[in-house]
Amino acid sequence: MPHLRTLSGGESHGKAIIGIVDGLPSNLPIEAEDINVDLKRRQMGYGRGGRMKIESDRVEFLSGVRWGKTLGSPITLKIDNRDWKNWESGMSDDAAKSGSIAAVTKPRPGHADLPGVIKYGFKDVRNVLERSSARETAGRVAVGALCKKFIGEFGIKIGSYVINIGGVGRRYSGVDTADSAALKLLYESAEKSDVRCPYPEDSKRMVCAIDEAKEQGDTLGGIFEVFALNVPTGLGSHTQWDKRLDGLLAQSLMAIQAVKGVETGLGFDMAVRPGSQVMDEIFYEKGSGFLRKTNNCGGVEGGISNGMPIVIRGAMKPIPTQRKPLRSVDIETKSPVEAAYERSDVCAVPACAVIAEAVTAITIADLMLTKFGGDTMDETISNFNKYMEYISEF
Repeated sequence: MPHLRTLSGGESHGKAIIGIVDGLPSNLPIEAEDINVDLKRRQMGYGRGGRMKIESDRVEFLSGVRWGKTLGSPITLKIDNRDWKNWESGMSDDAAKSGSIAAVTKPRPGHADLPGVIKYGFKDVRNVLERSSARETAGRVAVGALCKKFIGEFGIKIGSYVINIGGVGRRYSGVDTADSAALKLLYESAEKSDVRCPYPEDSKRMVCAIDEAKEQGDTLGGIFEVFALNVPTGLGSHTQWDKRLDGLLAQSLMAIQAVKGVETGLGFDMAVRPGSQVMDEIFYEKGSGFLRKTNNCGGVEGGISNGMPIVIRGAMKPIPTQRKPLRSVDIETKSPVEAAYERSDVCAVPACAVIAEAVTAITIADLMLTKFGGDTMDETISNFNKYMEYISEF
């Protein structure tokens, strides 16, 4: 069982999205604004749909925090859905209000719609799409922001940026990923871009591509990179498949809606180069200890963090909901139809990168607690400092 347990709950047009975190030590300083910053970042990005004009996500602590510090008990986070007022009957838990809106019977290709209704025995696709919606990720971003605050106490910094949208841009970031300063600069530049791309010319071309897709009633996916700096050597393990750091990170990112590919370091490019060009050679300097001058493995070797920046790349497919509907089949009549259209984004890659930051933070926070333990922040920090002394003397 992981040391840190997290859950999210809620439907897209339900009353609220809920996040629960169990396992964080007591006395971690935390304020709602620490979380609201990332909730706002998740809602931004050129190509977002009308829902973002309705919602203005802010978190409310329902448990686990008192006077600005964690209690060590489960933390419950609530994010109200402002659109609930328009769905009180359609999403009510009262059986008397059933049938207040027409059932959705036209599944969208590429979405959870059809496999979901078959799996759970529904005759209304809304029973699936409400929970499979990416609106759910607001809960994960809130939990991730809390985990960012925790790992930030140990100097760990997480960021992201977009490098490709709809084929516009590049395959890799193009910087030396062994250079923490270069990665931070990309992140800072991306925060100034409407598409969260650090390269101004690429950003302009991406905006044009999104405009063109919108005119055609289409959607676009893309590629983003996430990094984690100052992660200590030793998170994860080679001893069991389900303890490997890169495997855990891959699962976290692949579990984000619409993500279809994940790489660490050079990823697939390592498969087409000889070993002499991709392995990160090991050096030793007195006072600094063991080090590497390249980071092709993305900060993970043998399932264990090696002290270099962790670099992960994710590929997001285009959003399945199309303004110009694709062909489908009505689940009731079995006749050919055009897929249902739900209000949606043209492109959500910038938001997906923010979500990827959150799930990366959750994974690293769990492994930090697994390794260093502690019921209080003082205890966890003390354990961490002793380990870092051990590393410096190894």
